[in-house]
Amino acid sequence: MKLEDGIFRRSSLLLGNDFMQRIKTAKVIIFGIGGVGGWCAESLVRSGVQHLTVVDSDRICVTNINRQVMATCKTVGQIKVEALKKRLLDINPGAQIEAIQQIYSKETRDMFHLETYDYIIDAIDSLSNKIDLILTASQMPAVFFSSMGAALKIDASKIRVAEFWKVKGCPFAALIRKKMRRTGYPAKKFLTVFSDEVLPNRGENLSCGSPQCLCPKVVPDSPDDTLANHEWCSAKARINGTSTHITAIFGFTLAGLVVQDITAKIKMP
Repeated sequence: MKLEDGIFRRSSLLLGNDFMQRIKTAKVIIFGIGGVGGWCAESLVRSGVQHLTVVDSDRICVTNINRQVMATCKTVGQIKVEALKKRLLDINPGAQIEAIQQIYSKETRDMFHLETYDYIIDAIDSLSNKIDLILTASQMPAVFFSSMGAALKIDASKIRVAEFWKVKGCPFAALIRKKMRRTGYPAKKFLTVFSDEVLPNRGENLSCGSPQCLCPKVVPDSPDDTLANHEWCSAKARINGTSTHITAIFGFTLAGLVVQDITAKIKMP
């Protein structure tokens, strides 16, 4: 028996051989592999995805350890996509994982060749870049899924899936829709993972500008090194608290949407 057959035996038992063949050939790209995207990637690989591209510009910060699957005391300072790729290949050495350390933006969007993917997953939290990804991905033949904000939440029972324009009680989704009234609307409908729970931060905010922070902050030597020690925290106007179980469930739910979509297509005549 091949190792691959053993890895996916329980998945095959539940979902069948047709599903396993379909998910094995599906091409998936995930933008943002933080608390949501990293767990989504792991769930997809454990489910049988073998063609996965992960995109993120950041390095692992000590504050990522509370919620990000590849973040440990040993990986602090490492490039996130590379650390995640190593973990995913430990799960399935036969998977084809492409790790891209890059910021998705209007300027970089063409380098990702979104037209070549079957599934596009948005797990980024930069507002302008997220909106551009939504507008661009919605024009592609791929199935597109998006995550709204997973911070400031602890009640897993409030996590929901809805078509983007039917999301209620999520301030991030409301802000995106407000901006879209000026930038344009998605070309097609898409499902979104969200929660209407919004809690206040109760602790002291020690940002990446504080002396206590352990994030790498080496100043780049040249324009070519702009991602050498990249971290987003110090660029954020506000940092909100997060919990592991919420971000993981957001990520698992996104992966579940891919599994459900493939299952539904197999059942079609």
